[in-house]
Amino acid sequence: MSKSVMQKKTASPLLTIAGVAGLALSILLVQRFAFAAEPAVQIAPPALDEPATAGQATAVFAGGCFWGVQGVFQHVRGVQNVVSGYAGGAAGTAHYEQVGEGDTGHAESVQITYDPSQVSYGKLLQVFFSVAHDPTQLNRQGPDSGTQYRSAIFPVNAEQEKVAQAYIEQLDGTKVFPSKIVTRIEDNKVFYPAEGYHQNYLTLHPYAPYIAINDLPKVENLKRMEPQLYREDPVLVPNVQ
Repeated sequence: MSKSVMQKKTASPLLTIAGVAGLALSILLVQRFAFAAEPAVQIAPPALDEPATAGQATAVFAGGCFWGVQGVFQHVRGVQNVVSGYAGGAAGTAHYEQVGEGDTGHAESVQITYDPSQVSYGKLLQVFFSVAHDPTQLNRQGPDSGTQYRSAIFPVNAEQEKVAQAYIEQLDGTKVFPSKIVTRIEDNKVFYPAEGYHQNYLTLHPYAPYIAINDLPKVENLKRMEPQLYREDPVLVPNVQ
């Protein structure tokens, strides 16, 4: 079942009595379904990583529903922006309803802008594999299935591709996951930002059942497993319409 069926898109509600009740329900759902999200796995950092440099860099990952993946990386220190979007297909089909059909070549993805002097590409990969999603699930994550929910890395240069490939081989070699990693490395793909109502979705809808069950546990896992990387206040996409 796709998340478009499970959770209708709505504007962020006001914190009325109903909103407070929803927030309480969210907390109960997180407690009750703490293991409904893909399980977090403690893994070693990559043996091969990019050098620390000044300035900005970008990374593009796909790991199932972009709401949760965006929400996780918005809480990572050194990350300056995280945009939900689509990668893998053509510009003309980079629209939510079309991507949801599963035949556009796109995957729901996030584009991460980060400071390599504060957090490396390898550390982002470590969060991606250990907390943000389950890299052993083929063309699905949690309740969502289809190639649009595949596990994929879209390197923006040859160095990122080399680091990502080496890390996958490292993790498979140590057998830290119960199954082989199915994450695809897809180069020469363009990232297209998603519609405004998908941006900052986890922050705007913390008590939506889909978010509470599938995504908030991932943020808690980041806080628990990577406290030195965790930032309490998420960095949000500005000027969302």
